[in-house]
Amino acid sequence: MSEQENGLREEPQWLELKLPNLLYNETVQELHTTIQSEWDSLRQSACQTAAGRALWRHVIQDPLADLLAGETYLRNFHEKIKNDCLKNAREISGVLLAVRTLWFDSKLEAALNSFNGEAQVVLLGAGMDTRAYRLSCLKESNVFELDFPEVLEVKATLIEAAMGSMDEYEQPKIIAKSLNRVAADIRNNDWLEKLQISGFVLEKNTVWILEGVLYYLSHSHAVQVLKIIADKCALAHTVLLADFMNKPSTTLSNSIFHFYSDWPDQLLPSLGFSHVKLSQIGDPDAHFGLLDDPLNLFNKLRSLPRSMQTYPDDGKPCCRLYLVRASGVPNQQKESFDHIAIGSNNQI
Repeated sequence: MSEQENGLREEPQWLELKLPNLLYNETVQELHTTIQSEWDSLRQSACQTAAGRALWRHVIQDPLADLLAGETYLRNFHEKIKNDCLKNAREISGVLLAVRTLWFDSKLEAALNSFNGEAQVVLLGAGMDTRAYRLSCLKESNVFELDFPEVLEVKATLIEAAMGSMDEYEQPKIIAKSLNRVAADIRNNDWLEKLQISGFVLEKNTVWILEGVLYYLSHSHAVQVLKIIADKCALAHTVLLADFMNKPSTTLSNSIFHFYSDWPDQLLPSLGFSHVKLSQIGDPDAHFGLLDDPLNLFNKLRSLPRSMQTYPDDGKPCCRLYLVRASGVPNQQKESFDHIAIGSNNQI
């Protein structure tokens, strides 16, 4: 009897796990052994994200993702997807990550187009991000990747190992106008200074990317980072792209997350941004044809008021991820937001 006759979903063709020979390079294996044995869960999450990009390769073109993820994370993520297919799950593991990646890609390109000229792109908590290598919209942009020194060092060494093992025409090439890696911890007070030392110019139009980062921070650190970015609206056209978790997402028993905001579209104007647009996974601009099942979790969430913390039918927490674009321009960040009721506790 076939899988279809058994009511089981066939494993999609794009899911086939093909590990590149480069993963068995001695230097690459040693580096990934170090990641497994010495990095904490925050740092390791960079490799998990890369594994998601690698396994959703039918919608995300990232030739470096396998290398940066490593064999262990690729196999673990692949197993989750296989199990979801066997269970006929309405949401396949990694679909949220895929939608999030595509949303950030599309909003980044739109923001750069709106600048009509040279711009800067800053990725805070960049991890194993590869946009400087894979997005053609960055060809006129100076890109800054900021993260822990050990993360940036391992990432650079992995890419160097790849280049040393490939023919010249296969080697990864930086598409961005420039790429600067800045070793810093955004929880400390010196990260902006280090960014400037690396060539960042406060008065230049800038897109700031906080993808999968904010909720690892404490409340005070997260708000401090957002306020520093909001203050740049007074100096140059500034666009922030970030994702926020709501409170139920951070209060699960196994959660390692801290910062949350149930109403980031109210929080950000209070910090100094003049224009804010919020999307949820499954919205028209956060769908990308990957959420066709009307009964999937994300569509169910979108049908409920955002103020609702638990599902009315079973009492389980409503865990939401908000994708937010905020911006400001000199002399405009003071626009009135009197129509928004901002409380002292319920925004954040």
